[in-house]
Amino acid sequence: MTAKIRIADLPEFDITEHLDSEQAIAEYLTIVLEEDDPAALAQALGCIAKARGMTEISRAAGMSREALYKALRPNAKLRFDTIAKVCKALGVRLNVEVSR
Repeated sequence: MTAKIRIADLPEFDITEHLDSEQAIAEYLTIVLEEDDPAALAQALGCIAKARGMTEISRAAGMSREALYKALRPNAKLRFDTIAKVCKALGVRLNVEVSR
């Protein structure tokens, strides 16, 4: 007989463990952008910044650590200039392509 696993016993999934390269980050952001959900984008950028080190990313983006945390909350109204600064600090850029 197979042992049953309780959902409560499963480890919580942490995407930051898998964001260990620029390629992984770019692929993750591409998937999130396809969802067309600003809250998901804010959360994804927050996860990536945490994976890279929030202090380092905030410095590179020219923002305080607290301002970066606030800007990347899932319910925040994410501004494009913040997206651009964070993406630059992360070493990625957004590309445009024709939609189908």
